[in-house]
Amino acid sequence: MKVRTRSSAIIGTISLVACLALTTASADEPTVQRQAAKVTLKSVATAKNPSAGAAGPGGTVWIAERAGTVRVLGDQGLGAPVLDISKETTTDGERGLLGVAFDNEFAHFYISFTNLEGASTVDEFAVRHGKIRPNTRRTVLTQPQPYANHNGGDIKFGPDGYLYIALGDGGSGGDPHGNGQNLGTLLGKLLRIDPGGGEPYAIPPDNPFVDDPNAKDEIWSYGLRNPWRFSFDSGTGDLLIGDVGQSAWEEIDWAPANSKGGENYGWSQMEGNHPFRDGTEPANHVPPVHEYDRTGLGCSVTGGYVYRGKAIPDLKGQYVFSDYCDGTVRALQIENGKVTGVHDLGVNGGEVISFVQGGKGELYVLDIGGSVSRIDRA
Repeated sequence: MKVRTRSSAIIGTISLVACLALTTASADEPTVQRQAAKVTLKSVATAKNPSAGAAGPGGTVWIAERAGTVRVLGDQGLGAPVLDISKETTTDGERGLLGVAFDNEFAHFYISFTNLEGASTVDEFAVRHGKIRPNTRRTVLTQPQPYANHNGGDIKFGPDGYLYIALGDGGSGGDPHGNGQNLGTLLGKLLRIDPGGGEPYAIPPDNPFVDDPNAKDEIWSYGLRNPWRFSFDSGTGDLLIGDVGQSAWEEIDWAPANSKGGENYGWSQMEGNHPFRDGTEPANHVPPVHEYDRTGLGCSVTGGYVYRGKAIPDLKGQYVFSDYCDGTVRALQIENGKVTGVHDLGVNGGEVISFVQGGKGELYVLDIGGSVSRIDRA
């Protein structure tokens, strides 16, 4: 969860550049700089502090509310809660119901939340005929958290059918326990597990650290501060992570679909492309595909999705993201793992806490204040 105020983010200039053309391009062919797609935000529902969402069975969109409820979005807005764990979580600090996901067959539903002790928890429910079966609930993974912030909490199934879990560095500030670079803890990592392969889960045999006795087998990549939102490009399988910065730089990390894992994104030796405090850049540091500083209103990146819907052809293939404090919806044009354009889409989603990708690829913007909006063609 991200609880910085908008006013605290006003430092120096009050806006970011609307559309930047970057010169990085493939050595084999020139890159064409696109014009920004023309979009609008259409309000489709009002929730109580929406925090996350997922495409559900039958073309539905499921919305999580931070206090612990899950509701399904329909033509008339959000229905009654289909799940309520409000007595099992709290909303102090950056805690609460932080992530939801279905497996690729919509046979199981997963929730990511902090329990009453503050531990990050992932639970599973069986799904039948599009409905949760409460009596099938089981806990898949728990991870104690030393502080109330930097929980991460996003969960997604990858194209490979495995469950990926994002965990922050444990909180406080500046990674006081050095978790980001410590392979002996799950904190500050992106995990990859097989919840259906064992009890409570199995380790995929090709995870990058399974043969390292000093590393946790669940780790897919590391060096993350607070990977609040991540996603897979439904068209290519590429992975993109929005990792919230400490005090100066927000970053978006990228890994190709054929990655074997093991990426070190640098925290807490690095913040973006820059040494953090007296940090030394690790030899295996994978720099962000995009970063921005705090000289404008932005202060906490909210990762989104590569747009693969049909309603906005000019946006196809671009990575849509925002910032919790700034609220401007932006898009990255990425070619061969390099950003070749940054576009201001000309709409503001408020305190953007998350994006949701519907089953047909259309994108929704969640404002922690309550608004649920769909990105439409203007």
